[in-house]
Parts: sequence; C-alpha cells; structure tokens
Amino acid sequence: DLSKWERGLARPGSETMRRLDDLYGAGDRLAELYSVVAEVDQLRTLGRKDSDKENATERRRLLQFAAAGLGSSVIGLTGEPVRQLLDMAVQQEERDLDDWELTCSDHLYAMRTRPSAQVAIDLVADLFLLHRQMDIARADEVPELQRVAAALSSIQANVLTRLGEHGSAIRWWRTARAAADASGEQATRVLVRDMEAGNGLYGQRDLQTVLCLVDSAERIAGGPTVDLLSTRAKALSLLGRHDDAHRIVAAMHSLTDQGVTADRFGFWSANQIHFTESWVYAGAGYEDRAGTARNEVLARTRDHCRSTNVMLHQALCMVARNGIDEGMRYAAQVVDSLGGSYLSHH
Repeated sequence: DLSKWERGLARPGSETMRRLDDLYGAGDRLAELYSVVAEVDQLRTLGRKDSDKENATERRRLLQFAAAGLGSSVIGLTGEPVRQLLDMAVQQEERDLDDWELTCSDHLYAMRTRPSAQVAIDLVADLFLLHRQMDIARADEVPELQRVAAALSSIQANVLTRLGEHGSAIRWWRTARAAADASGEQATRVLVRDMEAGNGLYGQRDLQTVLCLVDSAERIAGGPTVDLLSTRAKALSLLGRHDDAHRIVAAMHSLTDQGVTADRFGFWSANQIHFTESWVYAGAGYEDRAGTARNEVLARTRDHCRSTNVMLHQALCMVARNGIDEGMRYAAQVVDSLGGSYLSHH
C-alpha cells in the first residue's frame, strides 16, 4: 500500500489519515486536507477528463507542498494548498503568458512595498505552480516560461538577500541564471546577471566577485549597459576608487542620453540613475551632489528599501566628511524609524 501511495495510485483511508495526523502533530490539518481532496476528486470527476494518473500526481505534489507548510501553519493561515487544489478542479487551462507576466509584475510590486518575509511566502506558491506548468508545457511554450522562471527566481533571490539569507539567495541566483540561459534570450540573461551582481553589493559577495559578474554580463550583452555601469560604479565606490566610480557615472549618463530600453518585467526604474549618484557622491563626501540625487530618489521611488538606503547614504556622506559620530547617530535614527517587519539587509 505504501508503494501505491507514493506513486499516487492509491490513497490512504480517512482512519489512516487521522493516525498520521496524530503521529506528525498536525493538529487535524492533514485530516481536514484529506476531506478537501476527497471533495475536489468529486469536482474533477464531474468537470474534467484528465487521466487518473495525472490527477493522482498533482494531488500527491500538492499534499507534499501542504505537508511542508504544516510547521508554519500555512494551511490554517492562507489555505494556499487548498486553494490550489480547488484551482485545479475548476480551471480547464493553464495560465497563459500574459497572466504569468502579470504575476511577475505583482511580485515585483510586492517586493518594493511589502515586508520581505511576506513576499517570500507568497512567491513560493507561484514558483510551485510555474514548475508544474513547465513540466507539462508544449515545447514552443517552454522558452517563455523559462523567462518567467528567471524573473520570479530573481525576485525570490532579491527578497532572500533582503532577509539576510545569503546562502539561499545565491542558490536562487544560480537557478535564475540557469533559467535565463535555457531561454536563450540575451536581454533576460543580462538582466539576471546584473541583478545578481547588484545584490552582491549588500554583503553577499566579495566586491571583486561582483565586478567579475558585471564583466561576464557585459560579454553577453556585447558591451556596457546602463544597469551594468550603475552596478560597476557602486562597487568601485565601495572599494574606495572614487575617481573611477565618478568616471563610470559619467559614462552611465552618456549611455542614458542615448535612450534606455526598459526590461519586459519592470525591474528597470528611472530613479536607479539618481540612486547610483547618491551612492557614489555620498561615498566620496560630495554633500550637495549626494543631497540632490537623494531628493530625486525620494520623490520618485516606491521601494521602501531604496528610500531607506538613500537616507543611509546621507549618514555615509557625514562619515566621509569626518563626521563619524554624527553619521553613526543619524544611521541609527534611520534604522530605528523602520517597523520591525521592514528591517532589511539590503
């Protein structure tokens, strides 16, 4: 019987599920989920004609997903595994590309405006469904789904960076790169690598490694891009190479004047230029220039991490101008003003 359960060819009875619920201390959640699965089976029998083997496989995957969330009360709090089972019962088609791009946009907005821990939890559900859809997609659909996978994996890696989970974040960057490379689209390959390099600036990577990532992305792009120049300038600033950083900022402006093509997912933001200026000028102690750039960012951004960071740039500028105590006090005030759920390693 156990072998059949594992392969999805049979399901334990309700009494067995109650015993398993007691054994794992699931607080009746497994038993409740079992009842929902039974209800969904009836809906699927009435409403769909998919093979029994495929249905069993999907049920098994979702039960595994549900079990993984028992410790954090995922079922009780959000009902996500149950929602997915119902979604499978009533939907005849998989999500189309437009829907997946909307999903990316939603998660990107959430990353910029909501607590990172909440965003990470919400992302997992869609990453799970995307994996399921990629398993059964037609060959001509796979490259587009791989691009979506690259984007969502990059958001997940960014969020984990903000949470200080650097090891996990690096693994997600690797997944994002692999998905982008598999898609074959140059723009996505460059985008993912630039985001990986940029996040490396927040204590995740050695700065020379960050510059190597930028070099790699430039080789794929066929030359520098505005995003890559931005990341390079910030890395050089952190290395104390302020003159080099200023030259890169000038090159970034020259390239920007030629026009910037925004990425399809919405990662690009015009305030990124001013954010880079704020970073570089503050690091060199150029108070007036840094202040002008900082005000531009604060007037335009919706990203809570970005607005906090430019305020910390002000503290950095104070330190660079030998006001160490003043800068440390101001930085402490900025951090103390944040709600606990918005504290970030970014």
